[in-house]
Amino acid sequence: MSSRPVIAVVDDEELFRSWLSEHLGAAGYRVMEAATGHEALRLATEESPRLMLLDLRLPDADGLEMVTQLHEVDRDLVVVIVTAYGEVQTAVRAVKAGAYHFLEKPVDLDDLLITIEKGLEAQSLRREIAVLREQHRWQFANVEFVGRSGAVRQLAETVEKVARTESATVLLQGESGTGKDLVARAIHAHSSRKDKPFLEINCTTLPEQLVEAELFGHERGAFTDARERKKGLAELADGGTLLLDEIGDMPLGAQVKLLRFLEDSRFKRLGGTTDIPVNVRVIAATNQKLDRAIEEGKFRSDLYYRLKVVDLNIPPLRERPEDCAPLALYFIEQLARDLKREPATITADAMNVLEAYSWPGNVRELRNVLERALILEDTQEIRPEHLPVEISSATKRTDARDDIFQLPAEGLRMEDVERNVIEQALARTAGNVARAARLLGLSRDTLRYRMKKYELTNSQSRSGRP
Repeated sequence: MSSRPVIAVVDDEELFRSWLSEHLGAAGYRVMEAATGHEALRLATEESPRLMLLDLRLPDADGLEMVTQLHEVDRDLVVVIVTAYGEVQTAVRAVKAGAYHFLEKPVDLDDLLITIEKGLEAQSLRREIAVLREQHRWQFANVEFVGRSGAVRQLAETVEKVARTESATVLLQGESGTGKDLVARAIHAHSSRKDKPFLEINCTTLPEQLVEAELFGHERGAFTDARERKKGLAELADGGTLLLDEIGDMPLGAQVKLLRFLEDSRFKRLGGTTDIPVNVRVIAATNQKLDRAIEEGKFRSDLYYRLKVVDLNIPPLRERPEDCAPLALYFIEQLARDLKREPATITADAMNVLEAYSWPGNVRELRNVLERALILEDTQEIRPEHLPVEISSATKRTDARDDIFQLPAEGLRMEDVERNVIEQALARTAGNVARAARLLGLSRDTLRYRMKKYELTNSQSRSGRP
């Protein structure tokens, strides 16, 4: 069976249908024709075309009604209305009813091919969104992991294993914004401790004495303003999990007492004399390189090795761009609920921009960017122009120098250049069409069409992966 996209042409003018079929066939599409609304419904039911060019005026049907009926048969079908001059208002109503776009007769062939390509691209994105919504998510009670990279899958599998242990300490390392706190919560939520407290302390914000007091509590009169006894987080988290965030900033004096606590599972309140035993799993997180902090004398090596019974490194988002799409869709759904608005979609071009950006703020920055777009833009579709300039501009060439490419004096054939660039992209990505398309700024369907045009295959790029 041919893998070429199937286009249905529905029009009662035979000459117009033949003209469209000839040019669409030459452009690489398979074409099926129908002259009535009844035949159009049959094609949609039995042949499953990806896109339909639908005349607004058919002998047995109204175009507006047809759009609804066609989507009842196939909700993913892309319907492009073809209308005569003077019927634009009706065509606009058809678009509001669910048609993708409309074109006026006489149809410009270039506009038609661009509309078809964009429509198929939008359809592919909708299908990918449906898959991403169902897959690439791991649920740990009320905590959800989102991503499709091997790194996220491996992280989710490790969380499941670690959660089954009772008390092994965990060290989470990764840049700010990668989701270390989410991993800690997932471990707790999936463990036997899930019904007990999950408490955290940020070691950056407190001076040494207060860090110790927050962790282990204090007796009345232990220091100025200590007017009454106070339980610390280690005591309050008994039976549960304690997250020590930014452990690399913990003062050295507090590190000594933390090490003793990890070894003995007991502590004394500040100013106290009685040992208090507790059963707590400790998870530490840091965005610092602790081995470097050890060399600089800022972190104890014995505490470091005691913490990293399980050592999890969370890679930055720039090293796993394939996670941008599922994360973006997840955040858009989540933010729409929080903002009490209808769910929005995101265009393929905007998704390409997100995947090409380096994300110095990681997942947190991605969420903030999408929240900004949903708050400031009154739209149901996030497009590249809705993204901050520093993100959209970062994906373009920063310097349009003339020496990026020099036209040879004897000239060249553009087909040869295009074929060569596509071959290079496929070779660089080991035949991965999705990644090659991102390198070239194309949709996957467009790249596949051009690969067929030049008779290129994945296997020619040392990979059989689609």
